[in-house]
Amino acid sequence: MKFNMGCGNNKLAGHINVDSSPVCSPDIVFDLETLPWPWETSVADTVVFNHSLEHMGQNPKIFLGIMSELYRICQHGAEIYINVPHPRHDHFIGDPTHVRPITPIVLSLFDKENNDRWKEARLANTPFAHYLGVNFKTVTAEVTLEEPYRTMFAENKLTTEQLSTWLGERNNVSTEYRFKLLAIKQ
Repeated sequence: MKFNMGCGNNKLAGHINVDSSPVCSPDIVFDLETLPWPWETSVADTVVFNHSLEHMGQNPKIFLGIMSELYRICQHGAEIYINVPHPRHDHFIGDPTHVRPITPIVLSLFDKENNDRWKEARLANTPFAHYLGVNFKTVTAEVTLEEPYRTMFAENKLTTEQLSTWLGERNNVSTEYRFKLLAIKQ
């Protein structure tokens, strides 16, 4: 099964389009902050959160519950696509319904391999993969650059090191993060 979670008006063909608002006419009207989710275990082979996950889980327990439920409904090897506004962009900052930044660091907390490395190195990072019994491997984490940074980078007028620094120091360098995760269930 393929799910498009928090679809709004951006429904995807071949997916079960889920949203809490009946106004956008999803296939299923359901608030994803209501736990547990109504789907069976290990039924999803693809899950999409396209500019929706940042609207969920202001309460940390709810966010962790969402990550647990996402893992529960995924098959081994399920692909999860998460597109979110970059937390240092006005698109994120200017929307009062954006309650949680989703970053590579946040998603790394749900990867058992990362958790094991942190434990070995005696780091203080929270090993949520072990705490929750989940395991999501980040396959890709990309940023979409805003102009003029996109052109500057394409024309080699901005190095990777400069870009990395500016992404951490400046607003409106990147419009969004685009992630692909895999659910590991072995």
